[in-house]
Amino acid sequence: MFIEQGVKSENKFWKYIVGSLVIIFASFLGQIPLLLALLYETFIKGKKYPSSNEDVMTFFEPNMTLFLILASFVFAMLGIYFVIKYIHNQTMLSITTSRSKMDWKRVLFSFSIWSVFTIVSTLLFYFSNPSDFVINFKPIPFVILVVIGTLLIPIQTSTEEYIFRGYLMQGFANLAKNKWFPLIMTSVIFGAMHISNPEVSKMGNIILVYYVGTGFLLGIITLMDEGMELALGFHAANNLVSALLVTSDWSAFQTHSIFKDVSEPSAGFDVIFPVVIIYPILLFIFSKKYKWTNWKDKLTGKIEEPVHFNDLNSI
Repeated sequence: MFIEQGVKSENKFWKYIVGSLVIIFASFLGQIPLLLALLYETFIKGKKYPSSNEDVMTFFEPNMTLFLILASFVFAMLGIYFVIKYIHNQTMLSITTSRSKMDWKRVLFSFSIWSVFTIVSTLLFYFSNPSDFVINFKPIPFVILVVIGTLLIPIQTSTEEYIFRGYLMQGFANLAKNKWFPLIMTSVIFGAMHISNPEVSKMGNIILVYYVGTGFLLGIITLMDEGMELALGFHAANNLVSALLVTSDWSAFQTHSIFKDVSEPSAGFDVIFPVVIIYPILLFIFSKKYKWTNWKDKLTGKIEEPVHFNDLNSI
């Protein structure tokens, strides 16, 4: 059982607090290249130092900005590995899946189905509202974007999944000894993590419904499937394909994508639509393909700490 793999008497919750701080510190180390680049441009080339996150996003050429921002996730992933191995004495596989090895077919299936949906829905939006988009395609910058995105965006999304659906999911399970509390906490924290995104300031807090709802989707498929493979594939497809297809002046990633959205940002039913319509359909597809059963216990059931052989000997 996936979530139970981290539930051990020696895995006290304070270790997860310490581990989270180590991961955050590793992420800060990963931001040093961006800071050095900013200082070089301001002190050597005389540019004005950016005063906001939005200014940082437009300070460099888009591909350079993307590379510098995503680089921090490489450090964060190394931090996760260190914490899992040396603080919790676990393997990376133990916070990835309950299977004996990573099921790459699951990752690919999830990646493929969400990539197709993202591409089709984007094209439908484009053809139904062509005035909201302009063609942004430039061959050389786009090829560079493809290389950077393909190499680093899966690391970024995997880092987030390992933190929320892996590490913290098991951490809150150690604290609460049930499954519903880890699901709620990781989903809400995942959504709140996006509150500083420029989309929130432009579209309002209602867009957090989408982020929290996405957190719940990823948490549900992780618990039901007894592993993170489907969540890893979905998240990678969502960020990578979106970065390649569409950018805007108010999106988190400004990229040399194929299209640029020039419409005035607004949030309405289109924000809630994926959460209440598309995500349930996706859950239905996954549940039929992988024959999920016993939903109530897998999502809300209690967790019993496994009894080890050494424990029996001490009775």
